[in-house]
Amino acid sequence: MENNIDQIAAERNVVEFQVGDTSYVNATELSVDNRGQDEIRVENADEDDVKSTDAEESKPEGNADSTRTRRPSNRAARLSMIQDLLGSTQVASQAQLSDLLSERGIHVTQATLSRDLDEMNATKTRMKNGRIAYTLGIAAWEGQATTTERIDKQLSRGLSGLITSVAAAQNLLVVHTPAGAAQYMASVIDRQPIDGILGTVAGDDTVLLICADDDTAKDRSRWLLDVASKREG
Repeated sequence: MENNIDQIAAERNVVEFQVGDTSYVNATELSVDNRGQDEIRVENADEDDVKSTDAEESKPEGNADSTRTRRPSNRAARLSMIQDLLGSTQVASQAQLSDLLSERGIHVTQATLSRDLDEMNATKTRMKNGRIAYTLGIAAWEGQATTTERIDKQLSRGLSGLITSVAAAQNLLVVHTPAGAAQYMASVIDRQPIDGILGTVAGDDTVLLICADDDTAKDRSRWLLDVASKREG
């Protein structure tokens, strides 16, 4: 048995182990592997019953899902968060909006925030309770003429960098965006009176546009790519 135990020790680089009440020492130097194994003990007289006492791998504390649920830090995510905040909170100033974004881990300069609000067509409106707050949507364009040029310009500013591909399937358009940008992109489309587009359905990185018919879907696919690729002069 001792020879067998010595063989086990030599193979596993063990200094000392124990069978019953007897300790066995092997001349092999202790070598701790990456898993932190430093000892092998034979608890019973049966040499085959060898148990390893490995150091347990440490696991980071906290919510394991935090990485999956963390909002990506990019332009689309910022615009989406601004949209959510303006839709759920009466935001009276850019300073208040900046503070709300900071609380959610999104830090932005005043110049960028001002550009975002302009791009989203956010305007200050007197609410029913008498307070002044930013609002989004068609109401911001009340009193202005609805023209193709104005719509193209507004969409170009809102969709720049958000469309990665467009495919037509009968009367449907499947539009792909960067991760987390679909909801914002759909809201940009929904806020504009676009002929031939009946509505949108958004996921995380995919937007489904429902068009009036097959021909409209093909025309709008080319138009959408053209609008999204424009740059303001």
